Amino acid sequence: IHSRGSVPSIIFETRQAPEVTVPPRTALRPALLSRNSLPRRRRSRPGLSGPRRSCYKERSREAAIVRISILASSSAGNATFVRSRKTRILIDAGLSRKATLERLRNIGEDPGALDAVLLTHEHSDHISGLGVLLRNFRDRKVPVYATPLTAAAIEWDDCEPDLREFQAGSRFTIGDVTVQSFTIPHDAADPVGFRFEIGTCKVGLVTDLGYIPESVKYHLRDIDFLLLEANHDIEMLKVGPYPWQVKQRVMSRKGHLSNDRVAEFIARDLAATTRTLVLGHLSEHNNHPEIVRLAAAEALEQRGLSARLVVAEPRQQTEPFEFD
Repeated sequence: IHSRGSVPSIIFETRQAPEVTVPPRTALRPALLSRNSLPRRRRSRPGLSGPRRSCYKERSREAAIVRISILASSSAGNATFVRSRKTRILIDAGLSRKATLERLRNIGEDPGALDAVLLTHEHSDHISGLGVLLRNFRDRKVPVYATPLTAAAIEWDDCEPDLREFQAGSRFTIGDVTVQSFTIPHDAADPVGFRFEIGTCKVGLVTDLGYIPESVKYHLRDIDFLLLEANHDIEMLKVGPYPWQVKQRVMSRKGHLSNDRVAEFIARDLAATTRTLVLGHLSEHNNHPEIVRLAAAEALEQRGLSARLVVAEPRQQTEPFEFD
């Protein structure tokens, strides 16, 4: 405040704001590597999780021709339930018996009504609960479908399964469900993915693969529902806690899919018929659901696709997805 004679005058001094340079988007990526900077994963009860969207309509179970629920999808355990009006199938059994039965009951399904168990490969996060689960069916044997090499790689101990072997790439039926198996690139004895055809509905399940070859893309054409692996963020994996040898294995062509490869597949090859895309098998140490969601959403927008996007969080069960 300056005084000129008896009349004070007020002079405001203006200063130019410092110039702010916005870094390119790729430069922001390292900030995602700090787990403290990421949104916290929701801690919910070991039941249903994931967003409930308006496109999922509550209806009687008898009204849906196809019902799918990912009971769990991560390196801690994998199991997926697929049901038609007449047939109930469990794909992989990587959860404890208690967790498997509980999660089936969470979605109103009778565990004792299972018609078959299908195995993708022999790694422990896909079969660790198989033996005790099969012993749960005391009055009958639930058939277990696996390739000969996968079956031979499993230590059955005192379990005597009703084993139904099939060759990778073969097509067979279970009840009213047509199952198409196909080879996937992974470091297991004879790993496979599955395509299910139930009426006019086509369901694809493919996790645990280092890249997506043309043969796999072929089986994922004109799909309605797809469960696809989005295992790791490359930068998080590089600075993560795994030994370098394990990191090399994960990033190899027989390892696991990165977010970048998944986004590339969505942007170029995801079937336009896809109504629901679920991304699963996320690493708890080298990925985060929000990173996955952002990468996939951008790829869907780039293609102009309207598929519903769901990220299956580690150790959590998804809602049931139903198709008429």
